Amino acid sequence: MTGLRWGILATGGIASAFASDLRTSGRDLVAVGSRSQSSADAFAAKFDIPHAHSSYQALVADPDVDIIYVATPHPMHHADAKLALENGKHVLVEKAFTVNRTEAEDLQRIAAERGLLAMEAMWTRYLPHMVRIREIVAAGELGEIRAVSADHTQLITDDPAHRLNDLKLGGGALLDLGIYPISFIWDILGAPTSIQATARLIETGADSEVATIMTHDGGAVSTSLSSSRAAGPNAASIIGTEARIDIDRVWYTPTTFRVVTPDGTVRETYTSEVEGRGMQYQALAAERLVSEGNFAGDILPIAESVAIMGTLDEIRAQIGVSYPGEERNHG
Repeated sequence: MTGLRWGILATGGIASAFASDLRTSGRDLVAVGSRSQSSADAFAAKFDIPHAHSSYQALVADPDVDIIYVATPHPMHHADAKLALENGKHVLVEKAFTVNRTEAEDLQRIAAERGLLAMEAMWTRYLPHMVRIREIVAAGELGEIRAVSADHTQLITDDPAHRLNDLKLGGGALLDLGIYPISFIWDILGAPTSIQATARLIETGADSEVATIMTHDGGAVSTSLSSSRAAGPNAASIIGTEARIDIDRVWYTPTTFRVVTPDGTVRETYTSEVEGRGMQYQALAAERLVSEGNFAGDILPIAESVAIMGTLDEIRAQIGVSYPGEERNHG
C-alpha cells in the first residue's frame, strides 16, 4: 500500500460513513474541507482529523493531502473533482460519478493529462462478496448467463424540498439509487446493446421510480428497478444455464449469497464478514491503483464509469428528465 493521506471534501452523511470506515481500516485521514469552519471543525473532532479547512480550495491546496474523497451532491461532483485534480490530488468521487457523460469525460481527460487517479466511489464493486461473485462468473460455473436482475428500492421522503427530489441537486431515484443496479449489470454483462426505460415522475419533475430492460452481447437480458418512495426486496440474481446466484437483502452491502443449480441444490453459500459498512475496500483499491501507477483503474475503470454515465443519459432521455444547466450528451 502507498499510505496515501486522505482528505474529505464535504461533511454530510456519506462523508461520515466513509470517514468511519477509513478509521476502521487504519487509513491515514488527515484533512476535511467544508464551506464553513464550524462544520469542518465538528467533523474533524468527530473523526480525530488534524486539519479542518473552511473551504474546498483550502483543502485541495493542503500539501499534506494526497487523495480527496468528493462527497458533495451530484451536480457538484464535476467542479469539485476538477478543482482537486487541477491542484494535483487524486480523487475518489461519489457515485454517480457526475450528472452526465460530458462531465465524466472531462474528468477522465484532466486526470489522464495530469497522471492522476480519478475513480468512482461505487463501493459495492469492491466488497468481498462481489469479488467472489466475479470469480464464480469468470470460472464459468453458471454456464451461459441468460439474465441479471436487481432492485434498489427505498422509502426515503416525499418532501419536494429534499435533495433527492430536487432536480437542481441532481434529484431522482436514478442517480442516487439506480446507479447501483445499473453498475452491477454492467459489471456482469458489460455494455447494453439496447435500452428500454420507463419511470414515474413526481411534482418536481424528478423520477421516483425507474425501471429498465436492457439486452447485452450474446443476447443476455437485464432488468432493474429503483424507487425512492417504496421499499422492496433489494435483492439481485444472476441466472445462468448451469446455476444461478441469488444475492440476499441488501445485495449492494455486505451480505450473503448462494449458488443454486437448476434442481435446487445449493452448491455454495457465502457469508460476508466485514468490519464497518465496507466502504474501506474502495479506499484500499484506490491506494493500490496509485501504488501500481494504474490510473485507468481495473475493477471499475474510469472508461467504464464514463460509459455508464452514457447509459444513464440515455435512460433520462427516454423518461424525460434533465437537470438545470447541464450540457446533454446521449452518446
